[in-house]
Amino acid sequence: MTFAMIFPGQGSHNFDLLKKISLYNSIIKKTFDEASYYINFNLWKLIQKKNLDIMNYNKYIQAIILTTSVSIYRLWKKKIKINPNIVAGHSLGEYSALVCAKCIHFCDGLKIVMIRNQLMKDAMIRKPGRMIAIIGLKINIIKNICYKFSKQEIVSIACINSELEVVISGNKKSVQLAGEECKKYGAKAIFKLSMHIASHCQLMKSAAIKLLDVIKKIIFHKPLFPIINNIAVKCETSGEKIKIALIKQLYQPVFWKQTIEYIISKKIPLILEIGISNVLTNLNKNLINILSISLSNQNNFLKAKKYLKKENY
Repeated sequence: MTFAMIFPGQGSHNFDLLKKISLYNSIIKKTFDEASYYINFNLWKLIQKKNLDIMNYNKYIQAIILTTSVSIYRLWKKKIKINPNIVAGHSLGEYSALVCAKCIHFCDGLKIVMIRNQLMKDAMIRKPGRMIAIIGLKINIIKNICYKFSKQEIVSIACINSELEVVISGNKKSVQLAGEECKKYGAKAIFKLSMHIASHCQLMKSAAIKLLDVIKKIIFHKPLFPIINNIAVKCETSGEKIKIALIKQLYQPVFWKQTIEYIISKKIPLILEIGISNVLTNLNKNLINILSISLSNQNNFLKAKKYLKKENY
C-alpha cells in the first residue's frame, strides 16, 4: 500500500491542538527548542502566551508553521516509522516537505522562510494587497472577472484549492471589486484571508528576485521521496529546478487542486495532513476512494496507524 503526505501553508494552525499533542510526546517541544536555537528566538514561549504578541507573531509565523509540520512529521516517524511514497506542500508547506524529505536542512529551511516572510511584507509597503477566497464559482468565470479588473491594478488567481474554492490576490481595491463581482455572478461565499500579503501574484515579483539571492546559496539535496511542486505539478529531483519552482511560487498561482489530482492518479488511497488543522483534509472530503486524515491529534495518529496495519503495510 502507498500513502501521501501533504503539508499546510500559512493560515493553517491551531496552537491549542499543538499544545495538546506535545503533552503526550516531547518531540514537539524539542523541535521547537531546536528551531528557537537556530533563529535565536523562543518560538514555543511565543505560542504559549494567552495574549498573543502580534508583532512577533507576524514576524515568526512562517517559522512557526514550518516548525510545527516538521515536529509532527518527526512524531510520526518516531511512532509509526514509515516514510510516505509522495508528498506535497501548499505554498509555505512546500518548505516543510523539503525539510522532511531531507532536501534541505531544518536550519536552512528556517533561514529561508524567515527571510521570505520579511520580503513578502516589504513588497506590500507601497502597494497594499489582499487575498480573498471565492467559494462555489467556476474557475473560468473567476479568471474573466480578474481580467476585467486588472486593467489598471493587479488581481489574479492565486490558488486553485479545489473545484469549489479559488483564492484571488492582488492590489487591495481591485481584489475587493473582483470579489464583489464574483458574488454577483453567483459565488456562494467570499472570505477575506487573515494574512495581509498578496501572495502568488505579480506584486511578489520583487520579493522573488531578492529571495533568489538567498536560495541560490543553500545546498539542495535529492529528496528522500518525491515532492510535487506547486507550479508545474511535477516531481523534481534536481536541486536547481526545485529552487526555480520555489521562486516562481511567490508570484505564480498554486495549483493545489491539480496537485491532489496528481496524487490520485498514482492510485494512492491515503493522504495524511502534517499540521495542526484540517484545512487541506477538508478540501479532500468530497474525493472518492481516498481517505484523508489530519495528524492534528492523538486519535488521528491511531486511526492512521490502524488503517496502515489493516492494509498490511
